[in-house]
Amino acid sequence: PGNLVAAIGRRLSTQSSDLISLLFNWTRRTNRLPYPNEIMSNQKIKKAGGAEPDEFESQVAQELLNLEMTSTDLKASLRDLYITAAKEVDCGAGRKAIIIYVPFKLQKPFQKIQARLIRELEKKFSGRHVIIVAQRNILGKSYARSQKTVGLRPRSRTLTAVQDAILEDIVYPTEITGKRTRCKVDGRRILKVYLDGRDQANVEGRTDTYAAVYGKLTNKQVAFHFSS
Repeated sequence: PGNLVAAIGRRLSTQSSDLISLLFNWTRRTNRLPYPNEIMSNQKIKKAGGAEPDEFESQVAQELLNLEMTSTDLKASLRDLYITAAKEVDCGAGRKAIIIYVPFKLQKPFQKIQARLIRELEKKFSGRHVIIVAQRNILGKSYARSQKTVGLRPRSRTLTAVQDAILEDIVYPTEITGKRTRCKVDGRRILKVYLDGRDQANVEGRTDTYAAVYGKLTNKQVAFHFSS
């Protein structure tokens, strides 16, 4: 299509090295040249180390490209945004959710359009909730800075801080108003999270998905409640 060809031309002028690498890797893997839409959709996902996206990730990237090309509300905002990974997880009781990872440096631009973007993606992936999470790295206690810098590991890269940030990402844009850890007699710990009661009507049907996704990502149990 003409729009795709024109868009590829614009990208070639600013991202020629990325596209050349993409063409080389694609041809080596598939023994054919990619179609224009395949080139463009792969610009919407950039995995660590230049790894190739799997089939599901390519499908999510294609839907992001489709929104960029067709949605007047999202077109400008999505132009410079991309994801780093995507996966589908089982939430139990026949429910599934889609977790989309985005670069930490692009989290703020994604959050500006997150409500509209999730609404459109959930129309495409009918019956599945979409969760957007920033890609973060956890540094262990043995982390040592380079010789050029000194000091302790950044607080934002500890296990606890990253898990807290993941929880905030999952429920965004709803605000967390309180947290409490409940210890049961069998030794299990359940994190009770209180969400802003003003969002209860919009979020109540998603809390089971939030709990399942948080459990998958952190191996911790969480129960959501709404503050009055």
